Amino acid sequence: MENLENRFDSVATILDAIDIFTIFLLGLAVLGIVIDLLRKKKRSYKEVLANFSIGLGNNLLNRTSYGLIFIVTFWVAEQVAFTIIPINIYTWIVTLILADFSYYWMHRIEHKVRFLWAIHSVHHSSTEFDITTGLRLAWLESLFEWVFFIPMILLGFDMVQTLVSLLIVVAYQTWIHTEHIGKLGWLDGVINTPSVHRVHHGANPQYIDKNFGGILMIWDKIFGTYQAEEEKVNYGLTKNIGTANPIVINFYEWKSLFKDIGNSKNLKEIGMFILKPPGFKNRGRE
Repeated sequence: MENLENRFDSVATILDAIDIFTIFLLGLAVLGIVIDLLRKKKRSYKEVLANFSIGLGNNLLNRTSYGLIFIVTFWVAEQVAFTIIPINIYTWIVTLILADFSYYWMHRIEHKVRFLWAIHSVHHSSTEFDITTGLRLAWLESLFEWVFFIPMILLGFDMVQTLVSLLIVVAYQTWIHTEHIGKLGWLDGVINTPSVHRVHHGANPQYIDKNFGGILMIWDKIFGTYQAEEEKVNYGLTKNIGTANPIVINFYEWKSLFKDIGNSKNLKEIGMFILKPPGFKNRGRE
């Protein structure tokens, strides 16, 4: 139990660091808003308020129930790990790369499995794109995301090292939610940049389900999901939800999913609606 208590202390320190980073992020968001005001750019501040509200809900959940879920599941996995990998500069590099690789597949699967898309679609539902969009993460997302990083723990990577690496991958992506930075040349093909991520948030047919990487674009290049920014990006979903209500935003796609389940003919079709990609039987990715 002493080991678990030490893990709690370590994660508490990480959460304190996250709070400091959140304040920095809010500062960037305010700066972006000021720049838009000076440029007299038209935008919906209801969307900004919704993003802040959703982000606040996430912060509260991550510091309570979700933080506990990550600690306990990672700790349990660590007890049955195949080996113990020491913590040093080399394993930090490997852990960060593996966390980025795991994030790529988690992110891609969230787009390809309907019930996970029902959660992740919250992040894609905004028709605008700025720093505050990075706060628009579904309240239910962390209930499932820990699963994708358990293999790293089982391989022997330290649970705190793995968690920190994951948070670095996530934190890195905050600055790329912006239109204030244009294309960055060859960098757009190497790392996740604003141009690359604008594509990911696009509802344009050629942009859908592209650029899943967290930090590195090598995974998208290897697995055929990379797309450069070409035509102007239309943000949002293929059918937008038309609301800035944080509660509706978080649960809108669930309503659509349950409707399809209710109209299903048998258990097999129910399973298909839950596990198949959005758009199964042409019912739309909403």
